Amino acid sequence: MNGAEALLRSLVASGVTTCFANPGTSEMQFVAALDRVPEMRSVLALFEGVATGAADGYGRITGRPATTLLHLGPGLGNGLANLHNARRARTPLVNVVGDHATYHQRFDSPLQSDLWGIAHTVSAWQRSTPRVEDVGADAADAVAASLGPPGRIATLIVPADVTWNEGGEVAAPRQRAPLPLVPPTLVEHTAALLRGRGAAGLVIGGPAMGERGLLAAARVAAATGTKLLCETFPAVHARGAGLPEVEKIAYYGEMCTLQLAGLSHLVLAGARAPVSFFAYPDKPSDPVPPGCAVVELAGAGLDVVAALEALADALGAPAIAGRRHRGRAGRPERPSGRLTPESMALAVGHLLPEGAIVVDESITSGLSVPGTTAGGPRHEWLALAGGSIGQGLPVATGAAVAAPGRRVLSLEADGSAMYTIQSLWTQAREGLDVTTVVLVNRSYAILQLELARVGASGTGEGASAMLDLGHPPLDFVEIARGMGVPSDRATSADELADLLEKSFSEDGPALIEAVFG
Repeated sequence: MNGAEALLRSLVASGVTTCFANPGTSEMQFVAALDRVPEMRSVLALFEGVATGAADGYGRITGRPATTLLHLGPGLGNGLANLHNARRARTPLVNVVGDHATYHQRFDSPLQSDLWGIAHTVSAWQRSTPRVEDVGADAADAVAASLGPPGRIATLIVPADVTWNEGGEVAAPRQRAPLPLVPPTLVEHTAALLRGRGAAGLVIGGPAMGERGLLAAARVAAATGTKLLCETFPAVHARGAGLPEVEKIAYYGEMCTLQLAGLSHLVLAGARAPVSFFAYPDKPSDPVPPGCAVVELAGAGLDVVAALEALADALGAPAIAGRRHRGRAGRPERPSGRLTPESMALAVGHLLPEGAIVVDESITSGLSVPGTTAGGPRHEWLALAGGSIGQGLPVATGAAVAAPGRRVLSLEADGSAMYTIQSLWTQAREGLDVTTVVLVNRSYAILQLELARVGASGTGEGASAMLDLGHPPLDFVEIARGMGVPSDRATSADELADLLEKSFSEDGPALIEAVFG
């Protein structure tokens, strides 16, 4: 078999069965081989940032990597922003990037670039395969590398002649080592700190944001009076009635400083130490109080959930001890009247389906939604883990591919929607159950806030124009219809609730343009 078929069959043998692709000439052998390897589902994206973001969403939901298929250095470069988000979310992901044929590279043709250097910016593992005999083994190694732990990005660069040459061999999957456990001595040391004098905080993230981790963390907090916090933008957060409510680390550094004030110890479990997202004049970058000892119970490469359960056991915390952290069941009433960010949040909370996946890139307009959905049915919440906008629509696309039968609700700011709007076409083509709500305030509202926070005096026409999206206004209803997605506009809370209810009851994608009055 040729190298392309060996590559595909080796990926499938290692459990990778979905490919989000935006191919070019150097990847045509891979495309042709898809006919011979029907076990690989191929999903076409119209922009590389959609392919990489969809692979991120798929990996977050399944815990297994998808592969992307990207064209040379420029193609990989187009996908970098959402690979950055995937890296910060610790998502397992395999990039397959086509390269010029080995003998062609010395001619420096127009698409020749520093592909290795581009890949290095986001990849924890990367390799170029110069021989067809090695392509299967390299694919298996890439999958193993992506699974970590923790999940990470692996990039395999495959020259065109390697894909068309004969002599490829299918490689067996690599054996995975069990997730390493935290040493008992560290668990006991942490327990002693939490039993001791001084106020303490526990910041959880990563796998600890699932049900088991949340319940174990709540036991620890209830048994010791420890303040329970979580990372600002969790990759996947299990939520809903009966699960512990966790206070998020504030986005703004000075608010985070207030959250952590008075703490003597800060324990990290699957989370990084808090830090201000940006530097601001006369504001500290590190919000941790002076003299507060930061202790890492379990880093991302260890079994964080088992560490939290062991810590709760070491503290003698019974399972019932976490009850006071659990949210009460209940939905808000169906809203009526003006459509505002608050009434939008009430509509979502009133109607969110059981088992939904919420992809949140609502930025400033969605601040009330976590509160209105906390007591609703169980669902998972995927946040903007890397902070680079343009992930919402692609991540929703990948999550829907990963979880057929579950409704995906994509809460999308109007400004960031335009970064990867091509996702709607893929949702229509694949018939994905995604409800996209575009929240229209016709501005980069977050940057209007940041303009003042950095001490810039931008009140004139020039600065205002850079943050204004209303001249001309974007028509998301027409944009969505042009890509094959049924769409409508809501200008009142009643209309939004009706459209959400309709979309949740039907198969396939839909877009609602929510225009605030």
